[in-house]
Amino acid sequence: MKIKKIIPILEWLPKYTVSRFKGDLVAGITVGIILIPQGIAYALIAGLPPIYGLYAALVPQLVFAIFGSSRQVAIGPVAMDSLIVAAGVATLALTGSQSYIEIAILLALMVGAIQFLMGVFRLGFVVNFLSRPVITGFTSAVALIIGFNQFRNLLGANFEQSDQIQDVVLEIWENISDVNLHTAIIGVTAAIIIIIFRKINKKIPNALIVVVLGVLVMKYLGGYFPEVAIVQDIPAGLPSFSVPEFDIDQIKELLPIALTLVMVGFLETISIGKTLEAKQDEYKIDANQELISLGLSNMMGSLFKSYPIASSFSRSAINQESGGTTGVSAFISVVMVVVTLLFLTPLFYFLPKAVLAAIIMVAVFGLVKVKEAKKLWETNNLDFWMLLVTFVATLTTGIEYGIIAGVVLSIIILIFRISRPHIAVLGKVPESNFYRNSERFDDVVLDNDVLVIRFDAQIFYANANYFRDELDNLAEKKGKALKLIVIDAESINRIDSTGLEMLKDQIKFYRKKDISIYFAGVKGPVRDVMFRGGMLDVIDINHFFMRVYGAVNFYKTGDRDHQKKYANYIHHAYK
Repeated sequence: MKIKKIIPILEWLPKYTVSRFKGDLVAGITVGIILIPQGIAYALIAGLPPIYGLYAALVPQLVFAIFGSSRQVAIGPVAMDSLIVAAGVATLALTGSQSYIEIAILLALMVGAIQFLMGVFRLGFVVNFLSRPVITGFTSAVALIIGFNQFRNLLGANFEQSDQIQDVVLEIWENISDVNLHTAIIGVTAAIIIIIFRKINKKIPNALIVVVLGVLVMKYLGGYFPEVAIVQDIPAGLPSFSVPEFDIDQIKELLPIALTLVMVGFLETISIGKTLEAKQDEYKIDANQELISLGLSNMMGSLFKSYPIASSFSRSAINQESGGTTGVSAFISVVMVVVTLLFLTPLFYFLPKAVLAAIIMVAVFGLVKVKEAKKLWETNNLDFWMLLVTFVATLTTGIEYGIIAGVVLSIIILIFRISRPHIAVLGKVPESNFYRNSERFDDVVLDNDVLVIRFDAQIFYANANYFRDELDNLAEKKGKALKLIVIDAESINRIDSTGLEMLKDQIKFYRKKDISIYFAGVKGPVRDVMFRGGMLDVIDINHFFMRVYGAVNFYKTGDRDHQKKYANYIHHAYK
């Protein structure tokens, strides 16, 4: 059983049926058709020769199909990671140089090693520190950065690349006169064709169509389109095995960008995997196993000249929509890439870079989640501002600082929310024994001498002072008539020493004012902590009740027989 968790292919492959193969075959071919031009395009984003995009589509796919807990996620070169690679490696070497290539491959090994170790040490929970609004803001910003950087290839102008949107926009504005009209015609036409086909049916291999059209135009009508940049020679053959060269100083310099790629790659993979998981009931995503498989994919890929990879939003969706249900579809995609590397690379000689730019731009602009931002504005303002701050920070300061801002913001909001949880003042529902939130139910009865509150969180060091202050404020509003405070503890699932001492102090404080504090619905484990912590030294066991109604009724009628039975019961349960 354990070995199947470590190597998930052993779980599904023995159960594989011929009926599944048709779906996997169609999905594998479809994804492969899209992957080949995308791989070439994304390599250009990363500042690498086109062939390295195809190298990144080989070994990593095979490894992930074997070790990944998701059976439908499509692994390989992606736009976002490619831009991060370009932003980080360009500061250390000349783009496209042999040194640049070697550093990009070393970066894949580093990213893989970190991801693998995180998975082994069960650190997949770190993804919980990035909320969905933060992820949405980050990915939307990165999509815009990627898209704007492609204007240089789409329009045939030598715009400088940057991961800060203001620099890219300024560069385009200042050098707009350098646009090559012929390149722009090809690029914009390709983008329009892709958009039209996507609207008709997303399963149509629009990327392949514009690639074929672009090659044919430049091969047979190239004389009418002078100075249009083409891919030219792409080496044929499979990548050879080699171990990346280690340089400690270089590794230190690459570490920040590697950590960024680790986080981004994991977020991409786990978010896509969870989305696809929800559409079926055959497997469950294991975050730690995804880290291990991603790590192995990057490490093994680096030994065969791959730069850092992750999961693709678009290819994963197409894989699922085309009928892919297992890693067999990935194997088929790999076969198509192998055939391309061995026999078909000469066909891409006349491929215009403007067509690749169009493929990239249409793909990434679709990742800008405007509708989700509007929805958050209408439903949750705090989440909207989280999204907006992350979006703006990533756009203006760069991808690396954007992800840091997202993590910090998520943690700050988490601390804010757990330190200021919801507190409700409860009132009695007429002609019943139930107590409900007085802000939601207008007809509940509120006694002048009784304050009933419900605290919807654990009580611990981060929110103990908030609990005390809110209780004091609510008690002050009641005025001198207040004689009883009932704490409905049904929603309190934990209390630490700080919270316990605060409660004991409050009991003593209000006793001096001749105000009693009762507890209702305290969970057994919480009550155990209270009793072990000396709560019974400051309050009688008869001040614990099963329900709010019992506490208030005991105060009003003095039904001591019933309460004595309950007190004996909980005292016996504690012992």
